Amino acid sequence: MHHVRRVIHRSFFLFMIMACALMTLVLYSLSLSCCIVVSSGLKQALRHGARVIVLDDDDTDAQKHPDTGDLAGQGRPGHIFRAFTRTEEDQLNGYLGDIVYHHDDNKDYPSRSNSEHRTNTGLPKEGPRQTKYDTKSGSRKLPQALIIGVKKGGTRALLEFLRVHPDIRAPGPETHFFDKNYDKGIDWYRSQMPATLDDQMTMEKTPSYFVTREVPERVFNMSRDIKLLLVVRDPVTRAISDYTQAVSKRPDVKPFEEMAFIDNRTGLVDTSWGAIRIGEYAKHLERWLKFFPLEQIHFINGENLIQDPAQELNRVQQFLGLKNVINEKHFYFNSTKGFPCLKKPEGSGNPHCLGKTKGRQHPDIDPKVIKRLKDFFRPFNAKFYQMVGQDFGWD
Repeated sequence: MHHVRRVIHRSFFLFMIMACALMTLVLYSLSLSCCIVVSSGLKQALRHGARVIVLDDDDTDAQKHPDTGDLAGQGRPGHIFRAFTRTEEDQLNGYLGDIVYHHDDNKDYPSRSNSEHRTNTGLPKEGPRQTKYDTKSGSRKLPQALIIGVKKGGTRALLEFLRVHPDIRAPGPETHFFDKNYDKGIDWYRSQMPATLDDQMTMEKTPSYFVTREVPERVFNMSRDIKLLLVVRDPVTRAISDYTQAVSKRPDVKPFEEMAFIDNRTGLVDTSWGAIRIGEYAKHLERWLKFFPLEQIHFINGENLIQDPAQELNRVQQFLGLKNVINEKHFYFNSTKGFPCLKKPEGSGNPHCLGKTKGRQHPDIDPKVIKRLKDFFRPFNAKFYQMVGQDFGWD
């Protein structure tokens, strides 16, 4: 009997060992399968630019998102969430992309030299990963400055004048990355930039950036150190210029008065018309100031850009930290177009004037209509002057 019990105990012990081993094997197989599925799914998600949430240790208190009001730190105490986008290539190379930093209005953002500049995408300005952007004449870099607006304010003139500077490189066409082509990704945006040398600055111009609601945050996600240039002019004159351009493309456009007013008898201004809405500068600027301090935005007087381009360009060059290369020797006033043109300071070569689409003759507008629009824009202008600390004299 004692021998039988010993056999039973030994058999039970062996059975338990085999059961545990089998259970371990099953659990290992299940874990391995889960890892494969998750890895495959994450790989597919990252390939398509999925947004990933990571938990980052930080003693910073939870902050509200500038637009949505959502808390950035809805997690364990002492942590904040940061969202970013990564492609499969980024993952393999160990780079983080499109990091969303939550803006702290009281935080100082030290400036960096060009050689130290890194955008908030986490991608270094230079490096092995950017070899496909290298050319014999330099490498393609994300912009360090943007001309963000406004439409019909003089942005094309400003860009063409700045391109005279040997340390500035910019694409000719407007890329519309942050408003229309954002889904194409940061690599596409970089590919649109011209090749630059290490000590040159890359710049891009798209006037619709200033008035597009999503753009300030998107620009901030790329680089919180970027310098912003905004050309503004009298919003009434700007609206008429905008209308003039529209008529040149579609002669059947309604008269200016019918476009500007909901009811001509009451003089109620139609703020849904883009030509009017763009001129409410204070409203649009408020969105940008949620992400960028005023010191990172330089305001160019559109009227003075025509009357004294050298003076405005001197200020722009100082703001960008560039040598004062562009001066009065580069300009002459074309009385036929009513616009300044570029010339070589040595006097050699043909002068360069902006195209025929610039300096169009404005239609005659009833002075009463102009007065009504000036009355409408006056409070917006006053607030804008107060926000930027500069009176542009549009009243």
